[in-house]
Amino acid sequence: MLVYNLGVIAWGAYVRASGSGAGCGAHWPLCDGRIIPRSLGLATVIEYSHRITSGLALISVVLLLVWVRRVCPPGHPARRGALMSLVFMLTEAAVGAGLVLFELVADNASMARALFMAVHLTNTFILVAWLTLTAWWLSGGEALAPRATPGHAAAVAGLLGAVLIVGVSGAIAALGDTLFPSASLAEALAADLSPTSHVLLRLRLLHPALAIATAVLLAVTAPLLARRTGTPLAMQLARGVAVLAVTQLVAGVVNVMLLAPVWMQLFHLLLADALWIVLVLFGAEILRQTTPQATAREAVLAQRA
Repeated sequence: MLVYNLGVIAWGAYVRASGSGAGCGAHWPLCDGRIIPRSLGLATVIEYSHRITSGLALISVVLLLVWVRRVCPPGHPARRGALMSLVFMLTEAAVGAGLVLFELVADNASMARALFMAVHLTNTFILVAWLTLTAWWLSGGEALAPRATPGHAAAVAGLLGAVLIVGVSGAIAALGDTLFPSASLAEALAADLSPTSHVLLRLRLLHPALAIATAVLLAVTAPLLARRTGTPLAMQLARGVAVLAVTQLVAGVVNVMLLAPVWMQLFHLLLADALWIVLVLFGAEILRQTTPQATAREAVLAQRA
């Protein structure tokens, strides 16, 4: 289910990057006022297919909640994870509906659209986090106990917050790339630095600066936290966070050099999702509630290592 939702997220990004957000007109949830649109132009097919896949994602989360409540006893953390996944799936749909109904799609270059994109990205990341935690708990992961180690909890929250801020700045930068494409790298840089450029272009420089600082923060802090925890899984996830942070940074440079083609934007987004998921799992391992069963498993893993 998590993988499917990543596909839905990527297809939603393609809707924005291809300028197909107005493919169904200013209608939601209907497309051009119909359940099945009469005209099936390319933009309509792209937008309509995204709505179908999003609807299936919503149904799948509803089914997940029903199934989890049947198989997991009261108090099991997966119950809360499934419920919160549904809550943020519904808010995800609400934000998407707002973009369409307020016509903040296609060639709209207003700050209102940028703010909606920021909210959309934030909601998406929170949704992915809850889906990830639900899968973690269904796989036997322990419940979280952040109050037991407030210092670690603050550090994990800081790392998640930093990645979220970079993601928001990236969404705004991607919107600027879509609305104001450049013919060359020199032209793009000149537009970024010009005081007469649209605000979306002038904001683009924030993203690489934040991305570099956050990549360094992740590469340094995650291994330090893992060493304090001392579990093999924490060390593995910390390495994954560091590798993905550096890889994402390289992908960002390539994206800029290639003038942000659609395929590279999607790859960049999926890397960001992967980094977010691994970071959430890292936080879950760092902040998990220690149980006798978990301690025994750690001993076995340590012997194997």
